[in-house]
Order: sequence, then structure tokens, then C-alpha cells
Amino acid sequence: MANLMEVFERLAWYGFFAVSSVYMTTPQSHGGVGFSDSQRGAIQGIIPFFLYLLPVLTGALGDRVGYRKMFIVSFMLMAPGYYLLGEARSFWPFFAALSLVALGAACFKPVVVGTISHSTNDHNRGVGFGVFYTMVNIGGFIGPMVAGAMRAISWDAVFLMSAAWIVLNFIPVLLFYRDPPALRQQHASLSLILKQAQQVLGNARFALLIALSVIVLMSAGVQWLSYGSAFLLIALWVGANLLWDRLPVATMSAKTWWRQPIRISNPRFALYLLILTGFWTVYNQLFYTLPLYIRDYVDTGDVLALLAVFGDSAVNFFAHVDQDALAQAVNALFLQLQQGPSNIDLEALRLQWVHYKVNVPNAELAVLVERLSLLAQQQAQLSTVQLTAMVDALSAYRQVNPEYLINLDFAAIVLLQIAVSALCQRFKTFYVLSAGLVVMATAFCYLITMDMHASGWAVVCVILLIALAEMLTSPKSQEYVASIAPKQQAALYMGYYFVSMALGFLFAGFLSGWSYSQLTLALGRPELMWGLFAGIAALTAVALICFHSSAKQQ
Repeated sequence: MANLMEVFERLAWYGFFAVSSVYMTTPQSHGGVGFSDSQRGAIQGIIPFFLYLLPVLTGALGDRVGYRKMFIVSFMLMAPGYYLLGEARSFWPFFAALSLVALGAACFKPVVVGTISHSTNDHNRGVGFGVFYTMVNIGGFIGPMVAGAMRAISWDAVFLMSAAWIVLNFIPVLLFYRDPPALRQQHASLSLILKQAQQVLGNARFALLIALSVIVLMSAGVQWLSYGSAFLLIALWVGANLLWDRLPVATMSAKTWWRQPIRISNPRFALYLLILTGFWTVYNQLFYTLPLYIRDYVDTGDVLALLAVFGDSAVNFFAHVDQDALAQAVNALFLQLQQGPSNIDLEALRLQWVHYKVNVPNAELAVLVERLSLLAQQQAQLSTVQLTAMVDALSAYRQVNPEYLINLDFAAIVLLQIAVSALCQRFKTFYVLSAGLVVMATAFCYLITMDMHASGWAVVCVILLIALAEMLTSPKSQEYVASIAPKQQAALYMGYYFVSMALGFLFAGFLSGWSYSQLTLALGRPELMWGLFAGIAALTAVALICFHSSAKQQ
């Protein structure tokens, strides 16, 4: 039952997540919400950050009240949350609806993993979790496929489908699921969780230092502050804390927490999490930034040519074009030109029309505008024949939905993860981990060479490289924790591995929003954006090598 519920939950989440960047930046006139890239980045950074932090608390709550009740609560939060996402039309209502989904997911994650743990033993636990993670990736693969089909109907259908997947989960949880017999009703109290956090990460002063710094950074993300002001405030806050620690009043023997100096419990572990944040920051660009780049700048006609071998139905599925909406856009341009001569910004027009899933070269747009200008001087309206011919010509530049290409990541993992993991067993954990980061940097370096005119197959290669990097790095990054955690505490330290993922989502969202708006759209230099992410991946690899060398010397 746990695996079935996990599949449905992943279908709902990835059905939304894979198209989230495209939806949030799609104008309201095209069915989206029309957020700026900065707003999109803030949402994609802040919400997943809390989603990956909250399971520490919700997991303890599940142990106390029972897994079944937590499942029901999570579904009661997520189902309306997904529905409300489709109804929200401004930033804060959308933010609130996604927060509802994230809270439900945070309730769901620890109890489904706990169910698998309670349902297996030392002999079959590896197989049990192997099946579980296979279900995760199957849901991740099918979800975007269904979402792509739904958005051919309407954007509302995407969110209704995600809500429907969650509603289906009420059937197994209400009719078949029962709490594991071995579940301890009194497990971890809040005080114990806080003590463990101090034992693994640091004391209350350290927590306050990080928490307020993150809050200030989030304030910049939602545009309450400029990033310059935010970084200045963070620097002043860190400086004030360091200065306080030098005062005589700060002593480790002090009973009050605020008089104690900042203490990092395990500096090596904290540094490792910080380094690993770089990987998750770059990896998440697969979902945050690459879909927008594919929509706006990639010509997937070469991929579509292969799909055409399977017939028109395959082309219409993977590259659906609403010809009625496109006809309205052409007619609107004709009426605009009828008002008199006007300078049409061809690049702006191209970026506007990519929302109709056609990426028309500027040269072809110039020909179309010239033809429409002549017709506007000769007739009051376009004939049906003329309009149909123009729409058919534009439809030749139809593009594969970004979510279908991104979905190759999940397909590769489902098909190759076991083989890659088996091959990697021959090598030391650190070497595999480092190789994954190098592959990730290579993928983004390849994107640098594409400039503003990338081909579909080139992007497919990039996606497969990112998938390989994930298959190498993600499992080994968790395994590496055991080598730096104190003996007998590996399980406890693994529980805080998610901190690197939470921070990675946070930085990924903010960097995606800033870099895409400022470097790609404003400057027209996407290679600078990809260079930034390639640099982060390379720097992370170098930092990890230095970290490992230092650890070996100790």
C-alpha cells in the first residue's frame, strides 16, 4: 500500500513540478499566472526549502499519533492545495496554495518511508527500499507525461489531475492501510529532536545565525529587499555575532543560550553539507531553468522529425498546437498593423508566441509581418483561407513540450540506475561522487556552446548527462555520510543529510530567477547563465576534492 500511495503522490507532485516554471511564467492571457522570473524563483526556492526541513518534525509527530492519521492529514492538505494552485491568479494566493501542498508532502514523506522501514527487516530492507525508489521514479516519469497531455486541454486540467491523484490515495489509506504493529506510539519528542539537532549541527546561537540569514535572503527573494541590501544585512549580522563571541560575556559555561558562543557540533559534517548544496543547486536547474530555455530558445524540430516516423498522432501528442489560439494571435497582429505603421519587435513577438508552442525564427516573422502589413492596407480583415494558410505555416515550427524532454531524466534513471550502481561498486565512494560532479559541470559547459540557437538533440544529450550525474552523485553522497559521521551515529547523521537538499532548492530557485531574467532575457546572453551553473558545479567538485584530501590527512 505504501508503494502504491507513493506512486500516486509522485504522479501529483511531478505532474506539477515538471511544468511549474513554464506555468508560472506563462501570461494569464495564455492560461498561466504571468509571474516574473524573480517571483518564480522565490516560490521555487522557498517552498521546497521548508518541504525538506519539516519532515524532521512531522516524522516525530507521525510516530506519536500514528502513520494512518498522518497519511489522511497529508492528503487532506494536498488535494485542495493542488486544486487551489490552478485557481490562484496572483503571487501570494499561489504561494499559499503551494505551501499547503508542501505541508501535506512534508507530512507524507517521513511516514511513507517509515512504513517501508517497519515493513522490512535486515535481510530484505535493501530490496524493499529499492522497490520504493523505483516507484518514486516511475511516478516521476509518468506524472509529466500525463501533465503534458492535460495542458493540451487546459492548464486547469493539470492541477485537477494532480488533485485527482491525491484523492485516489484515500482509497488505499481508508480501506486497506493499517499502522505497522511495531510502531512505537511514543517515539521522539520535540525536545529530543532539538537536542539531536544540536548534537549533529550546532547550538542555538548557530541555529539563530543561520535562520535569520536565510530569512533575510528569502526577503530579497520575494522582493521586500534588494539582494545588495540583503547581503549587506547578512554580513552585518554575521559580523555582530562574531564580535559578540569575542566579548567576555560569551562563555561556553554560561547557562543561558544567548551567552554561549556559536558552536558547530561537527564542522566536517556541516562543511560537507554546505559543499553538497552546490550539487543540488545546479541539479535543480533541470526543473527550474532548462524548461524555460527549451521553450524560449531551443528548436526541437530535429526531435520532432524522429517522432513524425510514428505518425501524426505522436507529433500532436508531443507537440500539440492550439491552432485556434494561434489564429487569434495572427489576427490580433493583423489588426494592430491596420492601425498604421509600427515597429514590431520581432524578438519580443517570438518570445510571446512561444507560449503557443511555436518557435518561429525572426527571419520568418519578418516575412509574416511584412505580408500582414501589405494585407492590412488592402483589406479590412483576413479571409479564412489566408488565416488558415498562415497558421499552417506557423505550425511547421511547433515544438516538443519541455516537460517531455525533461522526462528523459526519469526514464534514464528507471532504466539505468541499477546498472550504474552495480558498476560503481568497483570504485571508492569519493571517486564516484566526484565523477558525478564533473559530469554535471560538463553538461552545463556543453550548454554554454549552444548560445541562443540550441538543437533538440543537443539538449537531449545535456539532460542525459545530468541524469548520469544524478545517478552517480545522489546515492553516493548519502553513502559518503557514513565515512564522516561518528561511529554508531551514522543513522542519526543521515537524518540531517536533507539540509543540503533544502539549501540547494533555496539557492537554486533564487539563482534561477535572477540569472534567467538578468542574463538570458535582459542581456540575451544565456551562455553567461550556463557558465554560472557550470562554475558552481566545478567549484563544488574542487571543494569536495579538497575536503576529502583534508579528511584523509586527519
